[in-house]
Amino acid sequence: MEYKDYYQTLGVTKQASADEIQKAYRKLARKFHPDVNQSPKAEEKFKEITESYEVLKDPEKRRTYDRFGKDWKNYRGAGDAPPGFDFSGGGGSGFSSFFESLFGGAGGGRGGSPFGGGGDPLGRGGFGQGFAPGGGGFAARGQDQEARLALSVEEAARGGGREISLTDPTTGELKNLSINIPAGVRPGQKMRLAGRGGAGAGGGPRGDLLLKVDVESNGRFRLEGTDLYTDLRISPWQAALGTEADVLTLEDPVKVKIPSGTSSGRKIRLRGRGFPNPKGAAGDLYAEVKIVVPKELTDEERGLFEELAKVSEFEPI
Repeated sequence: MEYKDYYQTLGVTKQASADEIQKAYRKLARKFHPDVNQSPKAEEKFKEITESYEVLKDPEKRRTYDRFGKDWKNYRGAGDAPPGFDFSGGGGSGFSSFFESLFGGAGGGRGGSPFGGGGDPLGRGGFGQGFAPGGGGFAARGQDQEARLALSVEEAARGGGREISLTDPTTGELKNLSINIPAGVRPGQKMRLAGRGGAGAGGGPRGDLLLKVDVESNGRFRLEGTDLYTDLRISPWQAALGTEADVLTLEDPVKVKIPSGTSSGRKIRLRGRGFPNPKGAAGDLYAEVKIVVPKELTDEERGLFEELAKVSEFEPI
């Protein structure tokens, strides 16, 4: 049987402490766990580092390994053969006992799991989604996948059902999904769709799909926190004389009074008319005045503006 240098596999020296061995194993297990590493050789590498750790974490097994070196697996001396092994090649549990003891129960075999809660180095509560106990097969939960969901301000505010199409990164197929968007979903928020992610291996469950929300400003509204901003366009004479105008909201338009002498950039605040907040009061809506000048003037309009220019003493600062 080929000699395996367990210390070299874990990247530690023969003088390494139990804590150093455990830390080395955790680091490598996270790197090569098949749930996160899709390389064809990852599963075999993961088995090698787990075998190395199972021997070196146990003082009795480690002493036998250190004592007999490359011949340790052939040693049949009384009391020195590592428990759980039959080195004759028949009748014993062999290497599968490593994984049955390590992954089959809550304690993870002699010495316990270095991760707690069943031994999953990825923190998913046990290897019930990893190597199948006793059967030698490999069953892994599918990877979580992430996609972006672009919504307009109005769509994010009102929520509701929606049909979306996404390309499955595993198969390349187009998937049509029905989702329910909560009212008031915020930019950057993630919606988790259980069981809609990557396919599992060996009969394992699918991962989840995480939809990261993008809320796109448009010509109607801009979102800042829970406040909304919208442009209110008026003419020069309306700004000078004052008027009433309709302001767009997420619901019905609201008529507001614009005082005389209003300049561009002035903001008119509508309390509680902003973006909904599932955890509290809605934000406010700010209508920002934009004075719009006609691109083309009739002869009469031009004459009136020219007359105004003659009589007005106003100087913008």
